[in-house]
Amino acid sequence: MTPPVPLLDGQTASVRGPAVLSFEAPRKRPRLPPRPKVQKSGLAIITQRRDFLLAARAFRQGTTGFHLQARKREAGEDIAGIRVGFTCSKKVGNAVARGHAKRRLREVARAVLPVAGLEGWDYVLVGRNGTTASADFEQMKVDLARAVARLHDLSARGVIPS
Repeated sequence: MTPPVPLLDGQTASVRGPAVLSFEAPRKRPRLPPRPKVQKSGLAIITQRRDFLLAARAFRQGTTGFHLQARKREAGEDIAGIRVGFTCSKKVGNAVARGHAKRRLREVARAVLPVAGLEGWDYVLVGRNGTTASADFEQMKVDLARAVARLHDLSARGVIPS
């Protein structure tokens, strides 16, 4: 606690009255659903753990530099557009290495998904140990376009994700 400030000559101490207590219950604000974060490219960012888990149980495609998880959203979900999420576990490296890998994944997604992605789909790019940060950037873009096309093809053929 801060010690009291000594009074100067000619000053008097003022005494404040007692605090007023209110016995009314605090008003609760209505909780609004979170607004999706949107990148400059128009892709919405997945931030909820539930959405990452749903994507992990859906279609998966591995590439040299990353894993791609994708799911077609249900008709009842009122979220429009393409959503994308990024994740790198501690296997990828320390915080600096994970940040570098995620920046590369964000740039690959920003370049490819507005063209190759479909409305109503969620995509999660998962960084791989040692390869995400060092893989050729142009090759990663080609790999993402191929992986997205393959997952859309599997979905169109009615293959159930395992």
